[in-house]
Amino acid sequence: MENQIGVLNADKPLKIRWLMVSLAFLATVLNYVHRLSFNYLSADGDLRKLIPDDAFGYIGTAFFVAYMLSNAFSGFVIDKLGTRVGYALCMAFWTTAGLVHAFAKTPLQFGVCRFLLGIGEAGNWPAAIKLTSEWFPPQERSTASGIFNSGSALGAVIVPPMVAYLGVAYGWQATFIILAVFGYLWLAIFWFTYYTPKQSEGETKARIIPPLKLLKTRFVIMFTLSKTFMDPIWYFVTFWIGRYLVDVHHWDLKQIGWYATIPFIIADVGNLVGGYFTQFIIKRGVPIPKARKIAVSLAGAIMGVSLLLGPLVITTPLSALLVFGMAGFGYTAYTANSLAFPADVVPKSAAASVWGLACVGTGLGGALFQSLSGVVLKTYSSTLGYAAAYDMLFIGFGAMALIGLLIMLLFMGPLVKNKELHQYVEADAAPVLQS
Repeated sequence: MENQIGVLNADKPLKIRWLMVSLAFLATVLNYVHRLSFNYLSADGDLRKLIPDDAFGYIGTAFFVAYMLSNAFSGFVIDKLGTRVGYALCMAFWTTAGLVHAFAKTPLQFGVCRFLLGIGEAGNWPAAIKLTSEWFPPQERSTASGIFNSGSALGAVIVPPMVAYLGVAYGWQATFIILAVFGYLWLAIFWFTYYTPKQSEGETKARIIPPLKLLKTRFVIMFTLSKTFMDPIWYFVTFWIGRYLVDVHHWDLKQIGWYATIPFIIADVGNLVGGYFTQFIIKRGVPIPKARKIAVSLAGAIMGVSLLLGPLVITTPLSALLVFGMAGFGYTAYTANSLAFPADVVPKSAAASVWGLACVGTGLGGALFQSLSGVVLKTYSSTLGYAAAYDMLFIGFGAMALIGLLIMLLFMGPLVKNKELHQYVEADAAPVLQS
């Protein structure tokens, strides 16, 4: 029977679950602050001189190759070690990798730093999903997921003005050092605060399902494939917006710092609206699996259509920011719901593992399409101009969003408990109950 965490015997655990998801939210903010700071610092100024478009694309690929490799095992490590130890290790690793950026001098060295950053950052989402599965009942998970995942958009909002100020005032090396301090501070707070609630201890420490067994399920295969196409849209928005504003609209770092926050404020609303919309229609009697599919359908359509229309509607920097913002809104609304998919289908002891495996698709798509984006821009900007080259990217990423959505709707199957996987875990628990 599903453990209803929201109905507890004492008031304190009921209230403290929001503190726990707040810690995941702050970790996600820091995840994106570390992830995106390099992109903005290298959009203009000294770093831009070191890193041309194709090198920037390859450096992004280094991050996503690492992200893909790490996702193959990070979820299993977190499921094995538990949320507290697993989450802490991830934060410590990626914060240190972010710090090392301050000492890099060449594109190759930055590529190594980005690779290490990707290894550590991949664990944030499996850990946060495990946290929400421990503390929240099914009907609240999309809302909780939307809350912690809104940290990605808020982090993207914070980065442009923060990096513009720190980069101009103190230089890019000092900026990386200052950002690392915040990561170590979170690590200390989390370590002395987090615990797994007693109501979830048995389930989250249950039998670990082998990776090959998970990979044989239709849900995991198709979820992974869908993320190969869906998730790179967000990376197009977050990784390339700074360069787009410089290349097409000739902005400098200060202008980017003021206005590049607009798309991510819009995207942050998507996290909350997407999560709450699902909870709202569930309360109105829509079954949870159907409610999830309705929500991701609307979100995916917003994401894909906004990008496909980009070349037709973008005439000014503001209209470009709004297109990026609507694509981000669709992505975050989709993600608020897809983050709840694993806990809907597999046992809690495998929730982090499944998300990690699915995010192998994220890393693969990110690595492939980051490189292609850089090659497209370098190849066509010299003959057609940057505006036309970026239009190609808008159309390509818009089509990818719709492909990913169709895979989820037509091939992933219903979002209900996988009986075979639950029986596998329960079979291991039976001797324990008899002893």
